[in-house]
Amino acid sequence: MRRFNVTGLCTPEEDYMVDISGKIKQIKQLVDRRSYFTINRARQYGKTTTLNMLKRTLSNEYMCISLSFEGVGTTMFSNVQSFCQRFLWQLDMASTNGSNDKNEKIEWQNSKVTDFDELSAHLTQICRDRKIVLMIDEVDKASNHTVFLHFLGMLRNKFNERKSGVGATFHSVILAGVHDIKNIKEKITREGKYTPNESGDKKYDSPWNIAVDFNVDMSFSSAEISTMLNEYETEHKTGMNLIDIAKEIHNYTNGYPFLVSRICQHIDEKLNRDWTLHGVQKAVNIIIHEQNTLFDDIYKNLENSKELYQLIYDILILGKSYSFKFGNPTIDLAAMFGIIQNKDGSAAVSNRIFEIIIYDYFISKDQTDIKTKSPNGIISDVVKDGKFNMEVCLRKFADYYNEIFTEKDEKFLERHGRLLFLSYLRPFINGIGFYHIESETRNQRRMDIVVDYGNDQFIIELKLWKGEEAERKAYNQLLGYMESKKSETGYLLIFDFCVGKNKKRKADWINIDEKKIFEVIV
Repeated sequence: MRRFNVTGLCTPEEDYMVDISGKIKQIKQLVDRRSYFTINRARQYGKTTTLNMLKRTLSNEYMCISLSFEGVGTTMFSNVQSFCQRFLWQLDMASTNGSNDKNEKIEWQNSKVTDFDELSAHLTQICRDRKIVLMIDEVDKASNHTVFLHFLGMLRNKFNERKSGVGATFHSVILAGVHDIKNIKEKITREGKYTPNESGDKKYDSPWNIAVDFNVDMSFSSAEISTMLNEYETEHKTGMNLIDIAKEIHNYTNGYPFLVSRICQHIDEKLNRDWTLHGVQKAVNIIIHEQNTLFDDIYKNLENSKELYQLIYDILILGKSYSFKFGNPTIDLAAMFGIIQNKDGSAAVSNRIFEIIIYDYFISKDQTDIKTKSPNGIISDVVKDGKFNMEVCLRKFADYYNEIFTEKDEKFLERHGRLLFLSYLRPFINGIGFYHIESETRNQRRMDIVVDYGNDQFIIELKLWKGEEAERKAYNQLLGYMESKKSETGYLLIFDFCVGKNKKRKADWINIDEKKIFEVIV
């Protein structure tokens, strides 16, 4: 019986899979052109599965050799001879185990190969009159070793020799990993693991500069997600609305492969096959409260780079706008790790699930610096009989805020105001509901929050106090957003960061055009 797989390689025989034939076709075009390239994408983005499906497609025309540097250890990279011999052994094992679908026995191993010149000559003999495609997965495992730089340099030289009509080499070489191999020399030079020599070698010279850009979108569109759901529906006949469910999954994941499959897995295995929009939301709620290696990597990367931490904090919490432009080291880093994407020229967090877990991460970090924990003994006032009372929650927050933070300076409040509310809100919804921020309205003056709790949804707009005219504009903005969500009730939380007697305070219901808004000014 097939299942939704989120660990390792997916195969159509054992797993429900998105139809990625369109992506494979694009990649095959690169191979047909004899291109060398790197599939560099974030963790758990389907790289290994894509290589496997590509190999299946190519095997009718090419001799495909699939290797992986996962688990090879450091001995392979200790010196040139060890690397050459281990590399040839891997090629031989891959051919013996079926990676060579042409069923042609090749004498890959050669004990006389002790350096890259000898390896180059040996490969020339093997590759002559053969179209061999070499795929190496998990190249990040080798990226910290200088011997790997020299290996890439050898491949580059052989590629250029073939272009000039001299010698033979692999028809195409595909490397897969998180890091952009084009910049590997700069990376390990910066980390102190490589020193450019005196013979003209420079840290910015790339041993992989013959590689073409890999521009295939490996995220899943809602239409692609529906192909996987259709396979499942054909077998289980749940009656789900394929289009609506696929769109809702895409709405939370933006097509991130691991998250797409994880939602489906939870619905199938933990939620009694609740293939409804609410079922998707329940699956999301499970995901944001679980620990997994993908989320662990995000936290680790934020911890390890102050610049990355500040960039994401500015975007999510402070509503600052940054241009998405490669060449900015912090933007490059965030994009490489899959944390941000290019959204109409601006840097945006890649998907709603990432936003939620990073918000919670920032909240937990800030709670160590400022007093943001909600008072004890009031959760029962806000949540009664499984129903969430947002009016009571906002009133309680106003009391709490005015009691503790009134005397804080304006700079502190502008920086922490939104986190104060989210920190206050989280204990009430934790485990049962969740919130997400509408990226279209996130800026330094406005933020829309959608809270899902059980079958109820609450729309809250956060604004800065800028006078009564701006307050009226806020009503219209919230009404427009309520209309898009088909909601009759909305909530408006306005922060007046002025300190002193003129500070505005308010907590009252307002009726506008037969719709209700509960407004709180703190």
